[in-house]
Amino acid sequence: MSLDLLVDDALAVPAIVCQRLRLEVARMIRAAARHDRCADYEVAVRLVGDPAIHALNRDYRHKNKPTDVLAFAQREGASGRLHPAVLGDIVISVDTARRQARRGLYRELLHLASHGLCHLLGYDHRDDAEERVMNARAAGLRREAARRGRIRPA
Repeated sequence: MSLDLLVDDALAVPAIVCQRLRLEVARMIRAAARHDRCADYEVAVRLVGDPAIHALNRDYRHKNKPTDVLAFAQREGASGRLHPAVLGDIVISVDTARRQARRGLYRELLHLASHGLCHLLGYDHRDDAEERVMNARAAGLRREAARRGRIRPA
């Protein structure tokens, strides 16, 4: 399993939050690979501010505002067949996560990472039924990661 966690230079994210996030997201990725009977998955998570995610949301989704999380799946299209273990990139706005956080920044970042991971795995939420399935999968990934570690699920 390969996880790259990148934090934009301008952000102030406590080191302990980054360490815990790296550990738990790695566990979620391993859980997803086991579930899919794959040996390995590769994911990159980038923590950014609102200006960076605003630009990505505008350029790729044509929505001229910041959002909390974006997922860029690499398995979509012809190139996905070449490297099926490369799931893609998750971009999370720490600014938006801080505003949304009700149980702390770490828990919000973990929630957004699991949401983005579900998108990379092919889940979506275009209607209520899809949203229920996706939310259940995200919660399952967080529970599986927590079960294998000492950190309570978000």
